[in-house]
Amino acid sequence: MLRILLINDTARHVGRLRQALSEAGFEVTAESGPTIDLPARVEALKPDVILIDSESPGRDVLEQVVMVSRAQPRPIVMFTDEQDPQVMRQAIRSGVSAYIVEGIQAQRLKPILDVAMARFDSEQTLRSELQVREAQLNERKRIEQAKGLLMKIRHCDEEEAYTLMRRQAMDRQQKLIQVAEQIIAMQSLMRG
Repeated sequence: MLRILLINDTARHVGRLRQALSEAGFEVTAESGPTIDLPARVEALKPDVILIDSESPGRDVLEQVVMVSRAQPRPIVMFTDEQDPQVMRQAIRSGVSAYIVEGIQAQRLKPILDVAMARFDSEQTLRSELQVREAQLNERKRIEQAKGLLMKIRHCDEEEAYTLMRRQAMDRQQKLIQVAEQIIAMQSLMRG
């Protein structure tokens, strides 16, 4: 069973969304008003999904969504009456997985939540892959920097510098990046 945190950011009573969730077979774990510390609530409740009922998402709610998306990412579905494309883009950039305009129907809730969670999972995978690629690129840059330093110090060509670094890594049972960092650190120490 999904753990759902329901946020009411409307003047109207959130009962219709809660009722639609109940009719669709979902149980709301917790319900909060708009003036909460959303990251703290998410940390305490560990919901699987966050639903926000909003007539028009305000800056405060979107800032809370950004904080949660950075620190404790979760699928977030926003039900709203706001049709302004600018507001919709802002909500999506803030971390909203699904932006649903006009109407809460019990039979649509499960597919909406399924799509929001699938989209969230896909985005998390892409973010993870991007972080891995960035780390690999940074490692490559550091290895190239160390290789350049070694070429200057040893008066050798690029291939020889790389061979020296690889040999050092194998002899010490280290990764190439570790050897590169040691060369860079030693050069800083010698300059220093």
